[in-house]
Amino acid sequence: MFPFVCSSVHAQTTGNVSHNSSHGKKAVKSTHHGKKGSVGKNVTKQGGIIQSIQVVGNDRVETPTVLSYMLAQPGDPFNKDLLDRSLKTLYATGLFKDITFHRSGNDLQVKVVENPIVNVVAFEGNHKMKDGDLLKYTSLKPRAVYSPALISEDRKRILAMYAAKGRYSVTVTPQIIHLSKNRIDVIYKINEGPKTAIEKLAFVGNHAFSEARLAQVTSSKETAWYRFLSSADEYNPERVKYDAELLRRFYLRNGYVDFKIVNATGELSPDHKSFYITYTMVEGPQYRLGKVDVRSNLEGVKEDKVREMIVMHKGQIYDGKEIEDVAKYIQETLQSQGHPFAVVRPEIARNPEKKRVDLLFDVMEGPRVYVERIDINGNTVTKDNVIRRELPAAENDPYTNTTEKYMKMAADDLGYFKEVKVQQVKGSAPDKRVVAINVQEKPTGEFSLGGGYSTDSGVLGNIGLRQRNFLGTGVDAGISGTAAYYAKQVNLSVTDPYFLNKNMVAGIDLFYIQNSYQTYQNYGEDRFGASFRMGYAFNNVLSQQWTYSIIDRRVHDIWDDSSYYILDQKGHSLLSQLSTTIAYDTRDARFNPHTGTLVKLGGDIAGLGGDAKYARGKIDASHYIPLDEITGNRDWTLSLTAGAGYIADMGSDKDTMVIDNFYLGGNNLRGFYDGGVGPRSQGIPKRGPNTRAHTQEDFLGGRTMYTASAQVNFPMPAARDLGLSGRYFVDMGALDGLRVKRKYTNQATAGDKYTGVYGDSLSPRVSTGLGVSWKSPFGLLNVDAALPLVKEKHDRKQLVRFGFGQQF
Repeated sequence: MFPFVCSSVHAQTTGNVSHNSSHGKKAVKSTHHGKKGSVGKNVTKQGGIIQSIQVVGNDRVETPTVLSYMLAQPGDPFNKDLLDRSLKTLYATGLFKDITFHRSGNDLQVKVVENPIVNVVAFEGNHKMKDGDLLKYTSLKPRAVYSPALISEDRKRILAMYAAKGRYSVTVTPQIIHLSKNRIDVIYKINEGPKTAIEKLAFVGNHAFSEARLAQVTSSKETAWYRFLSSADEYNPERVKYDAELLRRFYLRNGYVDFKIVNATGELSPDHKSFYITYTMVEGPQYRLGKVDVRSNLEGVKEDKVREMIVMHKGQIYDGKEIEDVAKYIQETLQSQGHPFAVVRPEIARNPEKKRVDLLFDVMEGPRVYVERIDINGNTVTKDNVIRRELPAAENDPYTNTTEKYMKMAADDLGYFKEVKVQQVKGSAPDKRVVAINVQEKPTGEFSLGGGYSTDSGVLGNIGLRQRNFLGTGVDAGISGTAAYYAKQVNLSVTDPYFLNKNMVAGIDLFYIQNSYQTYQNYGEDRFGASFRMGYAFNNVLSQQWTYSIIDRRVHDIWDDSSYYILDQKGHSLLSQLSTTIAYDTRDARFNPHTGTLVKLGGDIAGLGGDAKYARGKIDASHYIPLDEITGNRDWTLSLTAGAGYIADMGSDKDTMVIDNFYLGGNNLRGFYDGGVGPRSQGIPKRGPNTRAHTQEDFLGGRTMYTASAQVNFPMPAARDLGLSGRYFVDMGALDGLRVKRKYTNQATAGDKYTGVYGDSLSPRVSTGLGVSWKSPFGLLNVDAALPLVKEKHDRKQLVRFGFGQQF
């Protein structure tokens, strides 16, 4: 494949020593590159003036270029120091691997041997890093002049790149392949070796907390078989520094005011296969709060008013993070109440003898500064007004120390930018500030392709195309489709977050849904329609949304021996419905909240045209309680949820559709099938040889429903790095109120169509169980196992519920 391969560059030398020629010419001997050259005595001992300089041996480098690098020029004396410095200057160019000075009379001949040109730079044995990434950080490139110094530097860079990936046992051997016309190929042979993992995390000086507890605080983890999807067990010097800061914050939150890290070191094992990280610390005593007081110099703000905002009390363990949060809360509350320049500074005075910390919240007025101008830079796609409408401040508004932070948060939350930087400079006057928001756009288009499995729908696949910032206007538009064993759906959605340039969200959804409920129902349902949405926020916690829907529904593929209640539903119906929802939301996060409350009050009115006529109301409430103080771990949360709903008919029985009813079970009552609790009826008995036997009852839904649940979310031991979390729950609920087109419950009037109904009871059903969630690389997987504790006869149990989705 190649003519021949030379040995490693480590064995090569540069600038070989040149001896006197056989013709007896005198020479200045060149030396190894990087070492000081010397000028032979025979070249300069006769003295004289250099009359001319000839360059010999150069092929690519032109003669004037060689002469331009030399300090010695025609007319200069044959001076040893001058020639020696000229020799070093030529070597410093990196163009030559050998240089020899000859003297013939008063002429100086410079004989050079050029360094070869690099033809190809290649890598062998690299599996964890791509060729392009390695080539990006190496100095030696194709068509560049070869230099042993450069190849040595590149070897060090490659080793450093692998070290940043947690691999310290890597070996890199550069090899040179000589080609014709003074060209070479450079090949870096790489032996990546195993990942250099963290074998042991050690803590010295800890008395209040065990090593196991402190190991939970640090982001670096000891290597274990289950961390094959995580990089937490890879050694990283920057992460070690970060972990030292995490330990400091942890101790401060637990009252150890005098805590300090003495040293944080990582030691590589002799075989280069593992690291031992040691944190040496001084804990000091644990402090508790002493006196908690307020001093207010802010006009119109009394100290008693501020005290009402303080939730801390004397005797509790000192928590530096909580003090900062309380000071921030007081300051932002006062600023929102008409004191825009309010500043709150916590001051502490420690008493080591009593192990107490006295706390004072100093409330004062900060400097009066205003926003003179806001400049937005770098938004090549997103329009200026899309960013400005999200900012918490405008021109001439007060500028405080939190303005910059919240401006950055507002721009970041849009999700349109890779990077957001906010800078402020002095304006035209001492009390003016010019704020510059510098953004870097990122792609906002998304193409998704995925699949999964759920208990309700079976095996599923989905595809979607979405643009979250259409033409830079902030409009979110997308189309998606899902195909499952028991369901199909296509949805086109467009949402404008600032409809008519007002604080209103407006949108439209066009959809087609096809459900085949053969797992727990005996019919199929198709829906085709549109929904028009509009929502607005009253403040940060209170919002309302209105939706008008017009939907064509079709109930079909009903089993021949289904109950008469279901057979009556066959055919088309048109739904024209106006809905509204008012939400009160103080949660700290929309997904996996840790604290806060969510209350939703909703109502639907159907009958503005169409076939269905009813009024439906529902209320849902959730409250999240952190269990940090009890468990010492923020991953523990108690959630309490409850809900209730009722449907009132506004037309005759012929306008009633069971697909509009409430259904209980599945997600809202684990341990039972979807619709497995509430009114149900048995199908028509088998009447002939060609009629299939009815093996399961029909779920009819109901008019009145209530639910309640208590759930504890907890971390799973040694599984955090895998994205695993657990939950224990107790669910309760009930559903009743037969709501159908015709009732066949009276044998006297129903005759041979008499069909009994069971499960129509508001007696509570109760279940309890455990669940696991896994944030896998392929999507979120949920498994819940529940055992019904209180149930009625004929209730349909479902002990395990499974759901898995993936997106690429």
